[in-house]
Amino acid sequence: MKQYIVTGMTCAACSARVEKAVSNVAGVESCSVSLLTNSMGVEGTASDSAIIDAVVHAGYGASVKSTGYDKSIQSNEASVDVLKDRETPLLKKRLIFSVVLLLPLLYISMGHMMWDWPLPSFFDGNHVAMGLVQLLLSALIMVINQKFFVSGFKSLFHRAPNMDTLVALGAASAFVYSTWALFAMTGAVVAGDEEAVIRFMHEFYFETAATILTLITVGKMLEARSKGKTTDALKGLMNLAPKTAVILLDGKETIVPVEQVKKGDIFVVRPGENIPVDAIVIEGTSAVNESALTGESVPVDKAAGDKVSAATLNQSGFIKCEALRVGEDTTLSQIIQMVSDAAATKAPIAKIADRVSGVFVPAVISIAVVTFFVWLFAGEEVGIALTRAVAVLVISCPCALGLATPVAIMVGNGMGAKNGILFKTAASLEAAGRVQIVALDKTGTITAGEPRVTDILPADGATESELLKAALSLEKKSEHPLAKAVTLYAEEKNIAADEISDFIALPGNGLSATLNGKALFAGNLSFIETKAAVSKALRKGAENFAGNGKTPLFFAHDGKLLGIIAVADIIKEDSPHAIKDLQEMGLRVVMLTGDNERTARAIGREAGVDEVIAGVLPDGKETAIRSLKEKGKVCMVGDGINDAPALTRANIGVAIGAGTDVAIDAADIVLMKSRLSDVPAAIRLSRATLRNIHQNLFLAFFYNVIGIPLAAGVFIKLFGWQLNPTFGAAAMSLSSFCVVTNALRLNFFKIHNTKPKESALKNKEKKMTKTLSIEGMMCAHCENHVKQALEALDGVESAAVSHEKKTAVVTLKDGAAVSEDDFKKAIEGAGYEYKSVK
Repeated sequence: MKQYIVTGMTCAACSARVEKAVSNVAGVESCSVSLLTNSMGVEGTASDSAIIDAVVHAGYGASVKSTGYDKSIQSNEASVDVLKDRETPLLKKRLIFSVVLLLPLLYISMGHMMWDWPLPSFFDGNHVAMGLVQLLLSALIMVINQKFFVSGFKSLFHRAPNMDTLVALGAASAFVYSTWALFAMTGAVVAGDEEAVIRFMHEFYFETAATILTLITVGKMLEARSKGKTTDALKGLMNLAPKTAVILLDGKETIVPVEQVKKGDIFVVRPGENIPVDAIVIEGTSAVNESALTGESVPVDKAAGDKVSAATLNQSGFIKCEALRVGEDTTLSQIIQMVSDAAATKAPIAKIADRVSGVFVPAVISIAVVTFFVWLFAGEEVGIALTRAVAVLVISCPCALGLATPVAIMVGNGMGAKNGILFKTAASLEAAGRVQIVALDKTGTITAGEPRVTDILPADGATESELLKAALSLEKKSEHPLAKAVTLYAEEKNIAADEISDFIALPGNGLSATLNGKALFAGNLSFIETKAAVSKALRKGAENFAGNGKTPLFFAHDGKLLGIIAVADIIKEDSPHAIKDLQEMGLRVVMLTGDNERTARAIGREAGVDEVIAGVLPDGKETAIRSLKEKGKVCMVGDGINDAPALTRANIGVAIGAGTDVAIDAADIVLMKSRLSDVPAAIRLSRATLRNIHQNLFLAFFYNVIGIPLAAGVFIKLFGWQLNPTFGAAAMSLSSFCVVTNALRLNFFKIHNTKPKESALKNKEKKMTKTLSIEGMMCAHCENHVKQALEALDGVESAAVSHEKKTAVVTLKDGAAVSEDDFKKAIEGAGYEYKSVK
């Protein structure tokens, strides 16, 4: 998407005009204009000059926007400069001068004439002088606020009237009529017609024209200030990057601008300094605060071989790094580009307001004209009819309609970025809140994606340390992922490996080697049965492991079985809570995996998903998503290359940030923290943003639907209600301000569900617990095994297991009853000995 800066837009009618003009350019496939950021995103093959010419021909200005975070600090500063709030200071100056002139005008026109406030002696009986002073003061205010007239009439001449056109027509009508009344009064003074003089004096509306302009300026200033706050998140991201780096040139440290850092350069970072570009640590250790990118405040330990990102803070150690990605390729640059692109796009819901805005101003001008003639034909004086027509012009506000969606999208997008949730487009932010089904890839999404040892089951006559020692000696020679899991676990237990010889990897079976002159084997059950006798207890244990989605690895030495080590891709700590959170939001959660049915169902049961679809290949996942879409809108969450087709097929694709670039490119939403709990957070934020948009649209439509008839005098006969143009201008000023302020409330929205339900808190103490006595548990993995077996029982809410105390404290669900026999079967089925229950 190519982005442009558009100048001269003041309301939704302007942005609609620009969008229509550019969309008609040959080669333009799509165009979206953001009134909020004064930017335009265009996709297609049209040239820059053709697009800019179309904007200029429509009556506005345009220039090519520097891309993203760009390749230099200068362009970064330029991007920040584009978002800088220049309107508020200018509007503030205009407002101050307008108020200074308005106060004496109101004193003369209303204070003296309505409440007989004193005036200088030279005004005594000189009605013409009073009129001329009012004309002069109001004319000065009109000159100060000439932008309304220049923009308004320019748009009118281009047959694309906007909000400024309404203000200009209203103020100009009041001023011109009042000027005519002043000349008519002057003629009456010359003629000596005192009655006509008094009548014409009451036809002055100079203060109305001046007050309209001043109040609209107040509203514009408040609106500009609030709009400036909506881009704070984007400006904050742009300001994160350091401006210099300390690189090593010929062994010497040299400070250079960060744009001069090239891929492959070696640089150093001291404690308290920001990392300038994406890199890999080649020397040193440190704790790096990555909150700027992920929102996670806990520092992450980094050592040689670990990757670090630009704009993150080195907190403790001195590290030497090699630059990997620089300029617009850094993670920070891509985040900024995503947020910026999302701001430049439009949500589908905005099309409603766009369609209305396109015809709104011409319709209001028509209503004002009709209002004038209806009251004139009804017998009212020209002044009264004109007052009501002007009230119609100044109370109508297309700006509120135009801002209703983009301000909420910008604030919601910024909130997401601050929390490590990146929405690529405004449409994805809207669509996420409408999903009904969430499909989760298993590996790397629900699970950690790396096998871990979960259980140790020594055979009779063997100890856990003997089993681990033999396993480490054999598995450390293997490159298999399961071997790495065993090696890591044994090393964490400070087990020392013995030297082996004659190592052979037997594909599809296992491993073999010679230890102390005797054969050492590892592998699956069918392989190990040919090398050693396997007892019924160990067979049953292996079946239980497999039933729970784990892979049992058998080890034998010198014809004697040493035991089983169970390995599994463990579920991430936050996955069950995230899945429960999604279900509480009324969503159906489905797990997709290429695993076999038995393993998949065991993991699905532990994670708590509603449905498991197992044995699917990459194209099978895409087919599964296609099938799920027949039941409702689907959100697919994945992290690998094999997830890309499914991410593309789903209504919304969510990529885990630590996943592959292919998955991230295919997704609509990227989670920087790589944790599943951000999925319900993203959906929750989307729903809150949608609610805010609906509120804003309601405010904008309701305001105009009620305000325009009130200004036209429709309710005078019914309720006696009528509206002075001055109050209409005040209402118009506040309408846009209210819409923007309402959108800013999203900054206080809590996207994570951290508050437990009150019912859960009340019932917590009422839960029934039972304490079971169990023999045979020896480690934390045994505890986990028993815990899973007990929590799989119907009626059990949770189980706290301790191998040291040899107990399991089971908490039952409300009104549930579990028999002692059920407890006994579950524990013995897990391979342990049940003793008693209290």
